[in-house]
Amino acid sequence: MIKIKMDYSLKKYDFLLITYTIMLSVVGVFLIGSANPAYQERQIVGVLLGIVIMLFCSFFDYHLMEKHTWLIYGTCLILLLSVTITGAISGGAARWIEIGPLRFQPSELTKILLIVFFAGLFDRNKNKMDQPVFILIALAALAVPMALILDQPDLSTTIIVGWVAVCMLYMAGLDSHLIIRALMAGVPAAGLFLFLVARPGQTILNAYQYRRIMSWLAPGEWVQDSYQQRNSIMAVGSGGLFGKGLGNDSPLSLKNGNFLPEPHTDFIMAVAGEELGFIGCLVIVLLLGLTIFECIRIGNRAGNMAGRLICIGMAALIAGQSFVNLCVVTGLMPNTGLTLPFVSYGLTSLVSLYLGLGLVLNVGLQRNESIRGQEQLRRYNEG
Repeated sequence: MIKIKMDYSLKKYDFLLITYTIMLSVVGVFLIGSANPAYQERQIVGVLLGIVIMLFCSFFDYHLMEKHTWLIYGTCLILLLSVTITGAISGGAARWIEIGPLRFQPSELTKILLIVFFAGLFDRNKNKMDQPVFILIALAALAVPMALILDQPDLSTTIIVGWVAVCMLYMAGLDSHLIIRALMAGVPAAGLFLFLVARPGQTILNAYQYRRIMSWLAPGEWVQDSYQQRNSIMAVGSGGLFGKGLGNDSPLSLKNGNFLPEPHTDFIMAVAGEELGFIGCLVIVLLLGLTIFECIRIGNRAGNMAGRLICIGMAALIAGQSFVNLCVVTGLMPNTGLTLPFVSYGLTSLVSLYLGLGLVLNVGLQRNESIRGQEQLRRYNEG
C-alpha cells in the first residue's frame, strides 16, 4: 500500500477565488441592508460562518469523501425525506426544517453533496461512462433526489440539480452526441409542457407554480401575480448607468415605496439595478463570472477526475443559478425562487455554497500531490 504525504502549501492556495466570493458577499450584505435592514446582521453572521466552513473544508481531504459516495447519497435522501415528513410549510411549499429558532433548507446542502457523490461515482466508473447499464444507474440515482425535491414542490431547484448533473456527465466523458440528442428532444418537450400547463384545469403543476408561469406568459391577465416581476424590471431600468445611490431615501424608488416584495432574497439584483445602476450590476456579474472561471481553472489542474468534477459541478451550480436568477429579475423567465449566489439573503444557500468552494480549494491544494500519487502508483504497478 502506497501512502502519499499531503503537504498543503499556501503558495497553492487560490486566494483569488476567496477574494471574489468575499467581495460578492460584502456587496450582498450592503444590498440586503438597504433592501431590508432587519436581515443584514443575520447575513453578516452567515458570511462569517460560511468563510470559516470554507477554510475548514479547504484543508479537508476530498478523497475521504470520495471513498464514501453511497453514504453521502444516503445522507441526501435522509435530508430530503425529513422535509417530506416534518418540513415547515411556507409560501405553499414545504422546503424547510425548523430546529428551534433555526431554519434549514436541506435541498441547498443536497446540491453540494450530490456534486461530491457524482464526482466519486463517475471517477470510480470512468471506463463505464458509455455503457447503457451504468448510465441508467446514474440516471436512477439522480431521479430519486430530484423527485423528492420536486415533491416539496421546488421545480427550480430540481432543474438546477439536473443541469449540474448533465454538466458533470459531459465532463466525465459521456458521449456528447447523447447529450445533444437529449437537449434537442427537450426543446419540443418544453414547448409541449408550456402548452399543457396553460390549459384550464391542468393538474401537472402546483397552483402557485401554475400562477407563476401564467403570470410570465400573460402578465396583463395575471396582474397581481406578475406584480413583483413587473416592478423588478422597472427598478432595474430606472437605475440608469450609475443608479440612485445605495440606501437612498428617494420617494421615486420602487424599493422605498415597497413595490418590491421580499427584495432581499430572489430580487436582490433589482435593488442593485436601481441603486447601483448598470455599472454596479456589471461588477456583480463580473465577480460571478470570475468565481466560475476560477472553479473551472482549478478543475483543469486537478490530479484526478473526482477533483475535476467537484470543481466543474460547483462552477455549473453557480453559473446555472446565477443565470436563472438574472433572467427572472429581467423578466426573461418565470419567477423561480432561486437566490443569486453569495448576494441574496439565504443562510442555508450561502453556507452551502461556501462549503462547496472549500472543497474546490482543497482540490487546488492537492493538484501536485494527486499527480505525484498517480505517478507513484504507476511505478508501483510496473514494478
